[in-house]
Amino acid sequence: MDYGIADILRLIGSLGLFLYGMKLMSEALQKVAGDKMRSILAAMTSNRVKGVFTGVLITALIQSSSATTVMVVSFVNAGLLSLVESVGVIMGANIGTTVTAWLISILGFKVSMSAISLPLIGLGLPFLFSQNRGKKNWGELIMGFALLFIGLQFLKTSMPDIKSNPEILNFLANYTDMGFASTLLFMGIGTLLTILIQSSSATMALTLVMCNSGWISFEIAAAMVLGENIGTTITANLAAMIANTSAKRAARAHLIFNSIGVIWMLLVLPYFLESVSWVSQNFFGQGNAFTEAAAVPVTLSLFHTGFNILNVLLMIWFAKFIVKVVTTLVPVREDVEEEFKLQHIKTGTLSTPEASLFLAKKEISMYAKSTKKMFGYTKDAFNETNDKSFNKLFDKISQREDESDDMEVEIANFLTSVSETRLSKENSERVRAYFKMVSDIESVGDSALNIAKAMKRKREQKAWFPQELRDNINKMFELVDNALDMMLENTKNEFSEVRIKKAWEIEREINDYRTALKTEHLANVEEKKYKYQAGIIYNDMFSECEKIGDYCINVSEAINEIKE
Repeated sequence: MDYGIADILRLIGSLGLFLYGMKLMSEALQKVAGDKMRSILAAMTSNRVKGVFTGVLITALIQSSSATTVMVVSFVNAGLLSLVESVGVIMGANIGTTVTAWLISILGFKVSMSAISLPLIGLGLPFLFSQNRGKKNWGELIMGFALLFIGLQFLKTSMPDIKSNPEILNFLANYTDMGFASTLLFMGIGTLLTILIQSSSATMALTLVMCNSGWISFEIAAAMVLGENIGTTITANLAAMIANTSAKRAARAHLIFNSIGVIWMLLVLPYFLESVSWVSQNFFGQGNAFTEAAAVPVTLSLFHTGFNILNVLLMIWFAKFIVKVVTTLVPVREDVEEEFKLQHIKTGTLSTPEASLFLAKKEISMYAKSTKKMFGYTKDAFNETNDKSFNKLFDKISQREDESDDMEVEIANFLTSVSETRLSKENSERVRAYFKMVSDIESVGDSALNIAKAMKRKREQKAWFPQELRDNINKMFELVDNALDMMLENTKNEFSEVRIKKAWEIEREINDYRTALKTEHLANVEEKKYKYQAGIIYNDMFSECEKIGDYCINVSEAINEIKE
């Protein structure tokens, strides 16, 4: 067989160029689409049909079902989408991803795109050097589109010629006449290729080129397409292994949906392929895909789209059932609280700063929520009379503070990686604000632990608080709770909806109360109403509470300074 190492490297290089073009085009499309695709997702209702159409639209727009899935998972985590709604979007994403196959089969094989690819690069080049962010994004989009088809052209020419290498057909023939076993074998190959290449669209392109070159028959190619549908869900499940419960459930739903689709299609595959071939011949003017290699690309694309649409039409009625299954398969562990763990950015970052910063904002809001809960443990500890129960609460607060430190580092690292990309002026402001917000939220955790440590000293030194002091601290805790609630609300809201005046009012109230307590405390010490040691601990506690109020207003002010 006259096919050496250089030829294999040429084939891999062609695939690499195709993948790079697709990546560039997908990222540029996400940048061009910007906030629009997020607003489309956010505007969704519980209507599953709307969910499917949204999935189709966004995946067709950004050319990446993976990016759509990451966005869906982040919305589920944020509470903007239910798991049922997310299943609808994932179903739609499967249809949207078939657009790539049509682009390749119609333009890549029917039109000589390579002839206009270089002029396209020439057209896009000036845009790349533009100072205008929008024009630069369009330049990258044009370049990515051109490189994708140059890669496809190289892929076609790099495939070994069947006439000069008849051994290839003989080799494949050994495995194509085993009936159903052949279908399963090539389905497995399709799955493996998708996992290795990490792109179902790229595997589909490779399959189309192999068909066009006469390597594999229409039936075998269809089996590989089914395998690609399984492969794309396995990569999502691998990514979700380090994510939270919602992410795992969404990934499992994707796997179940695609797996059931492949199973029922395997049962009717021969009949379905005949039907698709008939439609292709009578409505698309193609030849018989079973006998003519030139007719396979369009017919295979038709099979790909037809299968995914039928699967959605069939499975959409079972969305709630799929949710029940994945909820059973991935239960929430009662013994493990999902506190101070990355909920959004661990599920994978999107390719653009805008999308990544959207995830970061959601993560910071979850961080604020977890920190507020940590302060709740501190309040409980203050009013706990049982030493054993107090020690358990203290250990929990101490553990949460350690986790809070780790969270600050992880979010800061994520923001650092985002800041290393090309950022607009607005996004640079957001990154700076997010860094400050994360630092101040972490400081809230430090102060909550300091208050708990003061309580521990109080118990160890048997420093008694009169009821008046206990009432004062509990009232201060209520004011701090209000500040934390306002901080949390502001991290959840859109930038234009920040309630900064209300936040200032709460901060002033805390400051005034702290001043009143300090004045009263100094008078009480002079009158020896309580022991000096108890007075020190009391002063430390209300002073730390005032600090938490400062950190809360800092977070709200940082959000308020972000210009839309």
